[in-house]
Amino acid sequence: MVLNWIWVAFFIVAFVIALVKLIFWGDFEVFPAMMDSTFSSSKTAFEISLGLTGVLSLWLGIMKIGEKGGVVNVLAKLLSPVFTKLFPDIPKGHPVTGSIFMNIAANMLGLDNAATPLGLKAMEQLQDLNTKKDTATNPMIMFLVLNTSGLTLIPISIMVYRAQMGAAQPTDIFIPILLATFFSTLAGIIITSLFQKINLLNRTILLTLGGAALVVAAIIWGFGQLDSVLMNKVSTSTANILLMLIIIAFILAGVRKKVNVYDAFIDGAKEGFQTAVRIIPYLVAILVGIGVFRASGAMDMLIDGIRWGVEACGGNSDFVAALPTALMKPLSGSGARGMMVDAMTTYGADSFVGRLSCIFQGSTDTTFYILAVYFGSVGIVKTRHAVACGLLADLAGIIAAIAIAYLFFG
Repeated sequence: MVLNWIWVAFFIVAFVIALVKLIFWGDFEVFPAMMDSTFSSSKTAFEISLGLTGVLSLWLGIMKIGEKGGVVNVLAKLLSPVFTKLFPDIPKGHPVTGSIFMNIAANMLGLDNAATPLGLKAMEQLQDLNTKKDTATNPMIMFLVLNTSGLTLIPISIMVYRAQMGAAQPTDIFIPILLATFFSTLAGIIITSLFQKINLLNRTILLTLGGAALVVAAIIWGFGQLDSVLMNKVSTSTANILLMLIIIAFILAGVRKKVNVYDAFIDGAKEGFQTAVRIIPYLVAILVGIGVFRASGAMDMLIDGIRWGVEACGGNSDFVAALPTALMKPLSGSGARGMMVDAMTTYGADSFVGRLSCIFQGSTDTTFYILAVYFGSVGIVKTRHAVACGLLADLAGIIAAIAIAYLFFG
């Protein structure tokens, strides 16, 4: 229901703004631009789904081997103490906990192509536990918020963009991004737990969150000792080695269990193709709404209004020029990436705005895209508090990113 009203608002606000621009400013280009955006966005949605088909088939095939080989069940048992606290509605030792862990691990390593199919597999398993097939369950929402909060340990792509844009130290945003995304994820867990009345003040959760904080601190320290070139090589190599180890481990586990790994892979790959087809209409809907909103000039007006408000209150508005990246990120990953590159092009890669836009890009994930794809893949239409929790986590990430940017670069 929330997504329904947000989608309607995109079109109504865009139309009203475009009409005002046409009547009062004689802007005859705005409506053609909006219509062009509907076609280009529809095409983009299909291309994304088409591009996901191969990746989904590959990783759902690998996951099927892992299921039959018992790897997912082993992960489920290991994570059961933590997941029973964070996902109390999931039966203890259920295989979905292993799938959730694999998805989160892939996200943390920046392996987007692997994370999406793993997440869709987890969502499918959560739907099997769902008694109301059109309504999101508490575990689904917690899982989605963990995704939308965007916890990433190795933001390699952002550092590559900075290097391409001529940054003196492309890795200088590495620690700020880790801090911002950690606060975003922590806020997401706390906010969702409050909605779902989950008690986080227990030994297991506190030890887990404390351990995660120590791991993040250790990674920050370790990578901080490397120069930019070596850091990029190490982070890229580490991510890809871990990815290949996962594939090999799943295949060997299947062989050990005397599973026909080829047939198991084919069974899972078929599911990947079907899933890619199912998400097309949901992607078309959300990307067309976003495209119309952008083309109408509504985003620019929103940014100008925020700048005026900050300056009217006597605040420092240096951060406002980077806000398009932050506001676009929940809507479109590629759109936010374009905003980030535009900010570095306009203001300089080593400017405050250029660096802050990079921190925004790395601090959260594409909330509406994830909601559309994950919920769409299993036919969820009643999202309950998923949008509110996801956007509040995004807001926490934005606020943290601004504060951290001022601390490091202000």
